[in-house]
Amino acid sequence: MPLVGMIANPAASKDIRRLVAQGRVVPDWEKVNTLKRALLGLQAVGVDRVVAMPDSSHLVARARDDANLSLELESLDMPALYTEGDTVRAAQMMEEMGVGCVITLGGDGTNRAVAKGSASIPIVAVSTGTNNVFPTMIEGTLAGLAAGLVVQGDLDLSRVTVVSKMLEIYIDGQYQDMALVDVALSRERFVATRAIWDMSTIYEVFLTRAEPSSIGLSSIGGRLQPLSLEEEGGLYYRLADSVGTVAANRDPDTSIKVLAPIAPGMISTVPVADWRLLEEGERVPVEPRFCTIALDGERSISVTPDHKVEVGITRTGPPVVQVELVLETAATLGLFRT
Repeated sequence: MPLVGMIANPAASKDIRRLVAQGRVVPDWEKVNTLKRALLGLQAVGVDRVVAMPDSSHLVARARDDANLSLELESLDMPALYTEGDTVRAAQMMEEMGVGCVITLGGDGTNRAVAKGSASIPIVAVSTGTNNVFPTMIEGTLAGLAAGLVVQGDLDLSRVTVVSKMLEIYIDGQYQDMALVDVALSRERFVATRAIWDMSTIYEVFLTRAEPSSIGLSSIGGRLQPLSLEEEGGLYYRLADSVGTVAANRDPDTSIKVLAPIAPGMISTVPVADWRLLEEGERVPVEPRFCTIALDGERSISVTPDHKVEVGITRTGPPVVQVELVLETAATLGLFRT
């Protein structure tokens, strides 16, 4: 029986960037409406069972409360602590249950947690967070149709999905954590509010994707060398510091300045001291110092000069469903004909 998972993050689009920038707020009722449309899309292509992660706002359960929906909704039997760990555990459980595709509502951080739990379940990532690069703005109905078509087994997954690249963090030679889009090193010593919003604190960035049409750290990289999810490798850049100097042994006159949207409504001239492309499989050592490591836009790890930190890039993440390609392929194969 085709089985689809749903993971919705009620906290997405509600962090400090609503105060320090012009980040949009996606209220719970809009998330519920998006999920409802996704459920209707799933039902239309024959999916009759969905499993969902329990969340503090009961988003999926509220979406299922509609007379037009007859599919079965099952809530995962797991303790809800309302932390990132819930998402990780939910993805693990969905993989064990044989879920064929998961629809996520959230930002880069939400999808990072899903990828930590399962790197094998195809993801339809619907954007409701801030500075999103991994998820995209997809109409809920189309997200549901695409996920439903994926689990029906009529499509070649290798042709309608792209396996994600990941940035892996190693500390003293041991794997520590990962990111799907960006790793940033911050001069801040403490995790605090987590969300990255002050560019003056950032000095090194690693990217899996550098897209000129994105916002945030990826947009800066996209102005140096555009790099898509499909293309091999990653991109590294080092910023000039907050007082205008640049990296050691670097001539300030050779630094590059790019105009980039670093947050919603915040467009700045960003001085780049150095940059280069990264090869998949390589590990890059970072400068030993007191800092925090931000993963997909959120400070997550504090380190000291005594730690040996390396960042590596691989293509071992979850498959990302290309919604437009799924729908186009399904139409070509006549799957919508009744």
